Amino acid sequence: MNINFFKTDFLEYLEVEKNRSQKTIENYDRYLNDFISWSKIKTPSQITGELVRKYRVYLNRRLSKNDKPLKKNTQDYYVIALRSFLKYLAKRNIESLAAEKVELGKTSARQVEFLEKEEIERLFAAIEGDKLLILRDRAILELLFSTGLRVSELISLNRENVNLKQGEFSVRGKGDKIRIVFISELAKEALEKYLKKRKDPEEALFVNILKPKSGDDKKNKSDKKENQKEYNRRLTARSIQRIVKKYAIQAGIVKKVTPHTLRHSFATDLLRNGADIRSVQAMLGHSNITTTQIYTHITDRRLKEIHKMCHRKRN
Repeated sequence: MNINFFKTDFLEYLEVEKNRSQKTIENYDRYLNDFISWSKIKTPSQITGELVRKYRVYLNRRLSKNDKPLKKNTQDYYVIALRSFLKYLAKRNIESLAAEKVELGKTSARQVEFLEKEEIERLFAAIEGDKLLILRDRAILELLFSTGLRVSELISLNRENVNLKQGEFSVRGKGDKIRIVFISELAKEALEKYLKKRKDPEEALFVNILKPKSGDDKKNKSDKKENQKEYNRRLTARSIQRIVKKYAIQAGIVKKVTPHTLRHSFATDLLRNGADIRSVQAMLGHSNITTTQIYTHITDRRLKEIHKMCHRKRN
């Protein structure tokens, strides 16, 4: 049996036994196809330590679509997929390289981009008006900052998912894990205003809203029906990114602001106001505390303040 047979078997194992998301499976398929295509191997036994070393050199010298070297964390994704595949082969007693012999390269600490309190205030001040489109955009930004949702989690929400009375709801995140998120009073108010003004029956919480064009009244019924279909369409991740970027520019924020910047800002705000790292880990839906530790720039600052306040104090 050739390498592609075992790759397909591995992907099915991820889907059925490990319950991985479809997106994760697609990514692993792409990463492994890249390795198989580059190496031209036919069987798992042909995977050697030397072959993997050469592949990593290839990844390190490879250029992305914008003619820049692949980022170290992007290179790691390819290696992680290959290592997971090797672990699976060992589990099946298929002869191949031991996964333990494949180590991830050392990467520099991630830089976290977040908004300061004054920038957050400017961002929300830039969203003015009571038109449905503006009410929707404010609700999106308030909800992102209030909950720390990933953009993929936000766009998958339906109206029935969000319990405004209780001020909390459950969300299905990475790895199909469910967690509870909490809505601030400002986010709750923004959502109530937005939903009150919506008249369509669409189940999605955030939908596309077309600006009416001149002469719409004269359109025939089929055109109006098509227009309504477009109006009701669920927003995409790209649409949310554009909305966040639009108001950041209007607010005069020079940083690159994305939905994930608001997630970082949410975590930073919690830590600055006294939340412990474990609580923030739970609210962000991180499986591992090491992922949450990218926010050590905040915890380190708090430690300095505690040291200054408590060390060598005399009664």
